[in-house]
This record gives sequence, C-alpha cells and structure tokens, in this order.
Amino acid sequence: MSAVDVHLSIHDVMPTTLARVGSLIALCKACGWPPPVLLVVPGADWDVGGIATLRQWQADGHELAGHGWHHRIERYGGAWHRLHGALISRDVAEHLALDAEGILSLMRRCHAWFEAQGLVPGELYVPPAWALGALPRARLNEQPFGSVETLQGIYTVASGRWHHRALLGYEAGNRFQYRALQISNALNRLRAPQAGLRIGLHPQDAQLPLAGAMRRDLRRFSPRPPAGG
Repeated sequence: MSAVDVHLSIHDVMPTTLARVGSLIALCKACGWPPPVLLVVPGADWDVGGIATLRQWQADGHELAGHGWHHRIERYGGAWHRLHGALISRDVAEHLALDAEGILSLMRRCHAWFEAQGLVPGELYVPPAWALGALPRARLNEQPFGSVETLQGIYTVASGRWHHRALLGYEAGNRFQYRALQISNALNRLRAPQAGLRIGLHPQDAQLPLAGAMRRDLRRFSPRPPAGG
C-alpha cells in the first residue's frame, strides 16, 4: 500500500471524451483506486445522454469538479499567453485570455451549470492547463468553489492555505512535452513522500508515449493495490 497522500483526477471530461474517460476510470479501479475526481468542461456540447453519464458517475462516488468553460481560447491574451501556449497549454488555457472580472464570471457560470443539470457541484475548480490567470488570490472568495488547483498546488479558499503537492502528468503530445514530463515526473516522484502527490490524467494518455509510465505510477501509488500488482 502506498504511504503517499495522493489526489487523483481525470481532466477534460466532455461529450467527445466520455468513452476514453470511462476506460481510464476502469483502469484506476483495476489498480485499486477509489473513484477519481472528474474535471468537467460545462461549455461543451452536452446532450441528455452525456448528462446521464455524469449523473451515474457522481452516483458511483466521483466528485465532479469545474474545469473552465469551453477549454479552448478564441484569442491570445498577450505575449505571455502565446509563450505559455507554445510550451505548455496549446489553445486550452482560456483564463489567460481574460481579466479578473472575466475569470470570476467564468467560474461562477461553471458552478451554476452543475446545479442547472441536476448535478452536485464539487468543491474543486481546476482552470484548464492549471493556469488561473490574472485573478488575485485575495479575490478567490468572490467565486463559489471551495478550493482551486493550479500548477503550484491546491489552494483552500476558506483558510487561505496552499497544499503544495507534487504533480505527475502524462499528456506528452510532442518530443518537447515528452522530455519535459519525463524530467518533471521523475523529480515529483522523489518529492511525493514528503509533499503529497497529485496525479492528473487526460483522456488520451493511454494512447500517448508515456502510457506505460502512467500505468506504473497508478500501480505504484495506489492506496490499495491489487494482489500481484
């Protein structure tokens, strides 16, 4: 059994990714994990069947967290956003194209969407690409989520405290991302026993070059690994 405190989540839950998300849920369960947190993108083209799937996953014990609105940008918010997109986020970091008021509006709309669909909003909000953007921490109490996750860690709004967990990810779509994630993951595995750990899965991870590392980490850090795992 892993002695590391681990937060496991699956990102980018949208109508077009439900089948792959379902496969990752099954993999996590087979590796001995309790239901991971599911990061839902409300502004995608949801239909009755997709909402029913979310309701079933919530009934199965999955927390449904907010994850932006469209999970894509319509424009870049400046030079830093362009650099961030080229190196890390491509075209998904929608917070970086908004000012503080725009970000707060997006987060409030995200939270309200869950209630409008008959779903229970989770406590957690995760901006796409973990990029919160131009919203000061002092203003996070102006939105309804109880905690916010960025690259830095998980911030609890009520207490004003960070939990600086290490982070593992596997979404390596090109050679630069592959090498950067190899290095980052190696360092964060070393940090995990002291800092705690976050494992962030993405729907296509099982088809990308770091799929083997993802499966090994799911077995290694499982709170209740299956016999022979």
